[in-house]
Amino acid sequence: MGHMDPSSKEYSESLTSVLVVDDEYFNFEMLSASFSPRFDLNYVDSGAACLEYAVAHQPDVILLDVCMPGLNGYDICRLLKNTPETKHIPIIMVSGLDTDAEKQTAFEAGCDEYITKPFSISDLIDLIDYFVRQSQRSPQL
Repeated sequence: MGHMDPSSKEYSESLTSVLVVDDEYFNFEMLSASFSPRFDLNYVDSGAACLEYAVAHQPDVILLDVCMPGLNGYDICRLLKNTPETKHIPIIMVSGLDTDAEKQTAFEAGCDEYITKPFSISDLIDLIDYFVRQSQRSPQL
């Protein structure tokens, strides 16, 4: 079972891939510093790019910011959950807004979890691991 060599192909393929969707690149850099090299992190800054990336690359989990120009997080979430190729991907919505109405809108849009900023990095890592374990247990239909 030894230690995997980070440069080996098996290592990169075994990493959980997380797509971060946020119009603020700084937020991605903060996550990247905390998550690397534990996760294979990728970044897009718009809803259109998110849908395109998710269909093409099938990330294990999507971290989706709520407040973005153009399509907001709720719109993007609805699109992802209504697209056959992406509807199975767990979506964790991230927001600075901590109201019941915001959370209700997020869950109605189809998100799997809703967390508010500032959040604990270790809690977020646990959440991502949880969704990956769940998806490994249930076969995609």
